[in-house]
Amino acid sequence: MSPRLGILIIIGVTLWRIVTLHFDTTDLFVDEAQYWFWSQNFDFGYYSKPPMIAWVIRAMTELSGSTAIFWIRLCGPLVHMASAFVLMKLAKRFVSPEIEGWTGVTYITLPGVALSSVFFSTDVILLFFLAVALFAYFGLTRQRSIALALLMGVAFGCAFLSKYAILFVVPGGLIALLLLPMARISWRDFFISAATAIVVAAPNLWWNATHDATTIKHTTSIAHWSGLSLNVGHGIEFFAAQFGVVGPIVFFAILWAVYRALRGQGGPIEKLLIWLSVPVVLLITFQALIAKAYANWAVTAYVAGTILAVWLLHRVWPKGLRVSFAINGTASVLFPLAAIFAHQLVLPNGNEVMKRYLGRSAVSREAGDLARQAGTAIIVSDSRDILADMYHTLRNEPLKIYARPPAEAPDNYYEQTFALPNTVSDDVLFVTTQPFECAEPPQTIKSWQPSEGYYRGNMIYAYKVKASCLAASK
Repeated sequence: MSPRLGILIIIGVTLWRIVTLHFDTTDLFVDEAQYWFWSQNFDFGYYSKPPMIAWVIRAMTELSGSTAIFWIRLCGPLVHMASAFVLMKLAKRFVSPEIEGWTGVTYITLPGVALSSVFFSTDVILLFFLAVALFAYFGLTRQRSIALALLMGVAFGCAFLSKYAILFVVPGGLIALLLLPMARISWRDFFISAATAIVVAAPNLWWNATHDATTIKHTTSIAHWSGLSLNVGHGIEFFAAQFGVVGPIVFFAILWAVYRALRGQGGPIEKLLIWLSVPVVLLITFQALIAKAYANWAVTAYVAGTILAVWLLHRVWPKGLRVSFAINGTASVLFPLAAIFAHQLVLPNGNEVMKRYLGRSAVSREAGDLARQAGTAIIVSDSRDILADMYHTLRNEPLKIYARPPAEAPDNYYEQTFALPNTVSDDVLFVTTQPFECAEPPQTIKSWQPSEGYYRGNMIYAYKVKASCLAASK
């Protein structure tokens, strides 16, 4: 595939995603809504993630002059397109010009990329900065360069500000430096890059130091290291899920490259790409074996991993590139359509295929109506999901929204930063998913069971209560 054709396909896929995004019928997922809310409250760190995604969303919404879902999610396909172009140049300059087009097309059609082009996530920005960092790194393996060292440091630091998962690449990279002469860069460039990365990451490190290491503690808590136990099934499930994250042919090609390397058949560039990708998969598979891991936790493996797979398939099984493009390209077309017809795609049990992306805004709008009915302009909830959507859906309403004050350490950003102040003494509308009792009996405004989406089959309760009741009785 020629570079020109590759660029045309990347642009075509991106335009398809942008056009279909305009007709998307899903609500913001709880994380997306949270990232948007962060973007309205500038900081150098947040409860569960570093700040880059909030900064990117804020930049997009400021440029567009809109906080609509379309503009929040538009960052996804645009940033992925940029990543594909960076990978094309990396492959051309440091691996082989023959795979430039296929590298970009393979990346832009990865199932994981297709999904995160519909629903915006921190992985999108992380992969872009990692691609830039690797471009600079490969350049430093060829020549000493202060400019490239600075670029690598800035990109790595920005990747750290996007998601701490960038650190998963480090062990394999360090091993490559020790074992492969071609992987080494000058000590001067190494220290310049490392120092630059630390300077870029410093604001978030400072934020954690002044906020009781909130983000770091949350990151370690979701890894479930406190309850370690061997579970082979979880490890197999995570490993098998990688065939879905990047597509069966691409992941098979990565494993094939490892097999060839073990037999002494891989060249130096192939071995370097293996060290920059496969250790991440192995590390997170081990995490899944002893605790818990989500399928996307190994996503940093697939920047170098995509180039590795394309390079192998191009030389050993060229037809595999076309088969992979057919499979992953089909998924890239279907994912946006699923978001358009989200209400029509229903499983036999009555649940929508896109259930967790539906029904959230309806609950928020109902809560807003009930607050007006109850004669209060203050809504409080103890549900992170409900709070996340209410802040976005009701953003233009004359309402104040708070989290129920936590009895102990906060469980989320809303409890940490936007808990109901103890200075509020008026009646509030308390929206919750559990029955509520208080010393002063609350007035039930409404209890209902949504008929579709995420809350389908679950009860939601709206009470008019004294603010002091919530503060005292959790």
